[in-house]
Amino acid sequence: MKIKIRKAELKDLSQIVKILAGDKLGKFREEFAEPLPVNYTNAFEKIDANPSQLLLVAEDETRQMVGTMQLTFIQYLTYRGGLRAQAEAVFVREDFRGKGVGSELMRYAIKQSKLRGAHLLQLTTDKQRPEAVKFYEKLGFKASHEGMKLHFKLSNDIIRSVK
Repeated sequence: MKIKIRKAELKDLSQIVKILAGDKLGKFREEFAEPLPVNYTNAFEKIDANPSQLLLVAEDETRQMVGTMQLTFIQYLTYRGGLRAQAEAVFVREDFRGKGVGSELMRYAIKQSKLRGAHLLQLTTDKQRPEAVKFYEKLGFKASHEGMKLHFKLSNDIIRSVK
């Protein structure tokens, strides 16, 4: 299967959210509806306007969207002022998993990271996804650090005021 990776456009947003919400964990944290909740459009516009962000989509030969990911470039002082790339929200449509879409997305992320001069590409994956750990290990990623997160419960009023 031939996969094309390209920068996401606003017209892709509904399909992106549908892919995110179609995941076993995403179905609990995303809200796919027509029309989409405005917070997705607001987030897309901020991502799209930021040159340190790349929201990507993967399409098959028929131009059907089959996957998505976000690539963020983070400037650090460590590593002598090095640049890191962070892969986030790597999702492949359920009916296209195991067909090389995720590998193509990650190869693209690796290439873009190198082109921008990043010294590493990092990611986190949920511990509820042991198959994802194996997938990333096959691509050469090493579990070198223990990741931690602190989630905040935000009210809709707080979310609106941050926008």
